[in-house]
Formats: sequence, C-alpha cells, structure tokens
Amino acid sequence: MNMTMASTLTHTLSLTPSTSHSYLSQTRHSFRFPTIKLPSFSNNNRNNHRVFFKVSASSSSSFQALIFDCDGVILESEHLHRQAYNDAFLHFNVRSPSSSSSSQPLNWDIEFYDQLQNQIGGGKPKMRWYFKEHGWPSSTIFETPPTSDEERAKLIDTLQDWKTERYKDIIKSGSVKPRPGVLKLMDEARDAGKKLAVCSAATKSSVILCLENLIGIERFQSLDCFLAGDDVKEKKPDPSIYVTASQKLGVSEKNCLVVEDSVIGLQAATQAGMSCVVTYTSSTAEQDFKEAIAIYPDLSNLERFGVATSRYCSC
Repeated sequence: MNMTMASTLTHTLSLTPSTSHSYLSQTRHSFRFPTIKLPSFSNNNRNNHRVFFKVSASSSSSFQALIFDCDGVILESEHLHRQAYNDAFLHFNVRSPSSSSSSQPLNWDIEFYDQLQNQIGGGKPKMRWYFKEHGWPSSTIFETPPTSDEERAKLIDTLQDWKTERYKDIIKSGSVKPRPGVLKLMDEARDAGKKLAVCSAATKSSVILCLENLIGIERFQSLDCFLAGDDVKEKKPDPSIYVTASQKLGVSEKNCLVVEDSVIGLQAATQAGMSCVVTYTSSTAEQDFKEAIAIYPDLSNLERFGVATSRYCSC
C-alpha cells in the first residue's frame, strides 16, 4: 500500500446504514471509498465546534446507563490493529493483484488505514471490502486467489484469527495504557448509580483481553453489559449493537449515553436513539461530529465532562 493509493480516497458522502455497504466502483488505478465529508477547521475555529457540559455525577438522573466503545475510547489502539493486520499479511504472504507492490506482501500504510478504520467497522468487513475492490489475493492459505464464497470466507477467517492473536500479544506486552480519564469516569458513574456497558465491533476475545488488562478484571466483571462484534450480525454504523445493549441493560435508548471516538460509532449511537459524546483521536479529530452532544480530546477534564447531562454550555 502506498501514499498514492491513500490520496485517491475522496470525502464527499456521509455514511448511513443504507450506504455503508454500497461501495463505489474501482477504476483501473484508483478506488473510491464509502466516504465521509471531513471539514477543514483551523486551530482557531475548531474550538468553536467543541461543545462541553458540566454537572456533577450525582446532580441529575437524566440518563441511567453509560456505554463505552473500546478501541479509540478506552485505549488508542488503531495503530496496534494496523500493525497486527500487516503482520498477518506478512505471515501468510498475502499478495494483492492490484497493489503497485504486488511482489511484496500487502501492507496498509498509516494514511490509508486511518481512512479505512474510520469508514468500515470490524476486521472481517475491512478485509472483505479491500479484497473485493482490489482483487482477491494469493497467499500461503490459497496458492491461487480464492474464487468460491467458501474459500474466501476461510481466507478472511484465517487472517482475522491470526491477526487477533497477534493483537493480543501486543496488548499483553504491558506497553498499552488506558486513555486519560477513562477509569475515573467509569468509577464516578458507578458511584452515581449508573449502569455501565462496553460495546465494541472488535472480536470478543481481543476485547476481553483489552478490558481485563486496561480497566482491570474487577471493573470488567462488574460491567452490566458487554457486547462485541461477535454478538451482532451487523457492525457499526449499524445501530444493532447499541439497540441490543439497551435491551440487555433494561434501559430505554433515550436514557443511555454513549462515548465514541469516530463518526461510525456516533452514527451507530444516534441511529439507536442514544445521545453520544465523542472523545476523538488523532485519526478522527477532523471528522464531522455535529450530531454529538459534546466533543473532547480525551476524558481527563471530568469537571467539565461529568456523568450527567442535565445542563449544557457551548464553549
């Protein structure tokens, strides 16, 4: 994967559930993504798009459940996922026929992966989209590119399983830490009597490992609801995972508050009828979060964040 490929991505359409899988066709030398319009903010006027609220944890019962995404919210992890995918492509000698460097194993560069992970949720959908657009690859799994649905599913399943184990090894290395403010917010919400949940599009085993290592086994086991990509048929931006969480929590959607890091997650939450706070990362900072009720660089400023939303102020 080279910088030219990433630069061909266009940002003209907003994703919806009906369009998120209606991928635009590939040209001979470039391709188009299901795209998101990304605004250009200067450092000065970007701050005008950040909405804050401040209330205490116990001052309001305006919501009853706080739901966290995992990747990008609890930990900044997308660079770790990219490393694990590229390690899997190298391990299985995955060679894409349309890649400008097809003599080398497939490698997703930083710029390309930032666009990919912000527009297609879940590991298997990412690979399936890529191979569908760029041609199914040869590999040590299949010497010639797979042609049947069964073979293609086996290829993706094998790559995803190996990638997941590699990602677990990275997490277990002890070098990964939770994002600022996450643990304190979880504890304050729990102390205020709110229900807590985590909803991630990632593979369940990898999310469990992340949570046990980053928020601790005690906090993980005390969650009122935990859902991963394995638990729903459709990935974000489809709202299924949040609708399911609402049912399992026994809390109506309007009384749930979601913390997300990307527009895909924001869409999933709002389409489920939930309010959403965004804590963006370096790869999502320029996305259009106009549907969010608040936007933050992280969760460390808890005197502004709070865990109840009865009062808002624009800053």
